[in-house]
Amino acid sequence: MVDHAAWYQRASFSAAAAVVFSEHGATGSSYAPLARRLLSLVDLTSLNESDDEATIVKLSRLARTKAGRVAAVCTWRRLVPVARASLHGSGIAVAAVANFPAGTADVEAAAADTAAAIAAGADEVDVVFPYREFLAGNTQIGLHLVRACRAACGDRVLLKVILETGQLALPERIQRAAEIAIEGGAHFLKTSTGKTEPGATIEAASALLAAIVEARSRGLQVGFKVSGGIRSIEQAQTYLQLYESRFGTDSAKPGNFRIGASALVNELLAQLQ
Repeated sequence: MVDHAAWYQRASFSAAAAVVFSEHGATGSSYAPLARRLLSLVDLTSLNESDDEATIVKLSRLARTKAGRVAAVCTWRRLVPVARASLHGSGIAVAAVANFPAGTADVEAAAADTAAAIAAGADEVDVVFPYREFLAGNTQIGLHLVRACRAACGDRVLLKVILETGQLALPERIQRAAEIAIEGGAHFLKTSTGKTEPGATIEAASALLAAIVEARSRGLQVGFKVSGGIRSIEQAQTYLQLYESRFGTDSAKPGNFRIGASALVNELLAQLQ
């Protein structure tokens, strides 16, 4: 298992990215350093119902190339052993989803799902927050669920809580759900499952980051993962810049910032060939 203890030390993308790239000179041939950095922050993900062992073997090959490697490969619990075997010795973490994608309010089931993923060999678990119950006014069930899943993870397995921000919609709701997840012990806050619309948005990311800023002011180290529709370098860089506008230039590392994506990796590797 990867020891994560050391890891805790609706806007226009085109307009925002143009500013970012102008400021940082990320155009033309200088795309390569940016692409290499973004690649190291990716959770390379495949969560199709049709995924099988061959899918994960292929994904694992894409995860580590001469150009660089991703932070983690994210898959179903049933395919975690294949991912571990395929990534052996690479230093790439294996992540599995739990309570996914529905985000039910069954605390025991979510905790059992999390524990089963860890038993299968997962280094990280991405669990879906019970957002429908939260929207119905029951804020305590989310706290109990995250606490139970964190208990299953302990301190060696990273817990990312997926808030399904597109369904929460309002920034104040998103931030409140984020605060609950942090109180429950989340190591990371994540925007979306990628299974509902909208996925990630600048507004939602900003609300999660506001909760993270407040948590860090209290000494809690909470990371941020953007996921849901991140397909281009411009989009990924926009969220990276958003994060670093809060925490400083070059502050984003795999231990505190992730990008959940699949198609994005092909674009990044194309820039590094």
